[in-house]
Amino acid sequence: MYLTYFSPAGWDMWGLGRKPLIREGTPVLIDEDLRFEDNGTPRPTVAVNRWLRELPTMGVPAAKSWKAYAQALRTWLEFLHGRQVHPFADRQQLRAVLSAFAEHRFNGPLEVRWDGSTWNNRITIVSGFYKWALREGLCTDVPFTYAQVTHYSSTGPHEETRNLATVRRAKPHVTVKYLEADFKDVFLRGLAGLTPDGEEDTAPDRFRGRHLGRNAAMGSLVVSSGLRAQEFTHLLTYEIPDLPARRTRVPIRWPLAKAVTKGTKPRETWINYGALAEVRQYIDLDRDVATHGSTYQPDSRLGDPLVIADPHWEGAKVNGRAVSWRRLGPIERRRLVAPDGTSPLVALQSNGEPFIDWGTVFRRTSQRIRERFEPRFPTVTPHTLRHTFAMATMEALIKGYYQQAAQLVVDTDEDAALALYLTKSEPILVLRDLLGHSSTSTTEVYLMRLDTQRIFREAYERAGSRSGLLGSAARAEAAEEFDNEGGI
Repeated sequence: MYLTYFSPAGWDMWGLGRKPLIREGTPVLIDEDLRFEDNGTPRPTVAVNRWLRELPTMGVPAAKSWKAYAQALRTWLEFLHGRQVHPFADRQQLRAVLSAFAEHRFNGPLEVRWDGSTWNNRITIVSGFYKWALREGLCTDVPFTYAQVTHYSSTGPHEETRNLATVRRAKPHVTVKYLEADFKDVFLRGLAGLTPDGEEDTAPDRFRGRHLGRNAAMGSLVVSSGLRAQEFTHLLTYEIPDLPARRTRVPIRWPLAKAVTKGTKPRETWINYGALAEVRQYIDLDRDVATHGSTYQPDSRLGDPLVIADPHWEGAKVNGRAVSWRRLGPIERRRLVAPDGTSPLVALQSNGEPFIDWGTVFRRTSQRIRERFEPRFPTVTPHTLRHTFAMATMEALIKGYYQQAAQLVVDTDEDAALALYLTKSEPILVLRDLLGHSSTSTTEVYLMRLDTQRIFREAYERAGSRSGLLGSAARAEAAEEFDNEGGI
């Protein structure tokens, strides 16, 4: 079975009355014989392709997600075809194939095995397709069994439907990781080709990678701003904030283009002075050297080049028309050609082409650190750095929040509850906006998956001690309480 992606290029030559109402980049599954029906009866791929086209209307707006959904369905359909079972067969046959599919993916040859997380992800996608097909009257049976389960939280019990074909996994807070300050520094130095203590690596087998300045600058940018992979991969040099004339401890505000953010929602984040200075240095020095004398020609599969003239922070003339950067999506940004003939994307390769494979850079850097310096070092992904930003930002916000509250207690001689009430800009609200979450509930769930208890405890103790509200007597009394935990 083939997987391709729809492009409307040349649609006016297809004999159609209007441009197809299919979004560019929509995945399409095609059987190997390139047929969509048998004797006038549509094949299952017709239904699958219809479902894929409707994903944007079902809460899946990102093209990257469409690809994952299509790949999950292709894998399932190919397995069904190999067992000669129709995707809309009766429930007994479908469950038999599902059982064989699980055995194949968990105990089959090494190259086809999935871990629990991958299995759950793919099965959830296939389950979503069957629920849709059932609603549309395309099938009468599904291979899955569901159960109602109750989860309890601070807001009370919540009823959820669980697919019994999924496997139990460790709790989210066990599996989601972020980098503590020391590991964060080790990773950023590793991206720059340095040892964990920041010194030049002089070992005979030292790493001699290329683009170390680029990698280190982009790593610092993500840790300081919390950008998602799609967002920082498709940044234009024109969108990078100007460096303030003087070093400042206050983060620099940074509006992001909605065309590259998740869900196409505009938002603002920030970046600290040091990280911004590092990115600016890369653009002005390392990047300029890498692109010197090169010209960029976008891949023809992306479309015709979009030539820039008179660029500025808000936009430019693109192929003779005034265009705002915030309206350009990832593919269009990769088609841009700057006035000097280079790509305007921030991160470039030696030949001047945009660099987009950050997952590999981060993974290899993690592996090198683990093998040479620190066996406990985790495998870092772009989202690991986003988590790291969230935790470091939350710590800074909570620290300032408690300091403000403690000072209010001293100034007003009131209790802590009133002081907290009088403070403004709750950290959870600030972090919600920086991360681009739609609600504080999302941010709260996000933080529950990370270790925030330490942040609150340490910030409270620092603020209380600094304001004279947490003296030795209070500490001793608290310690005594814990000493007596096992007593009467």
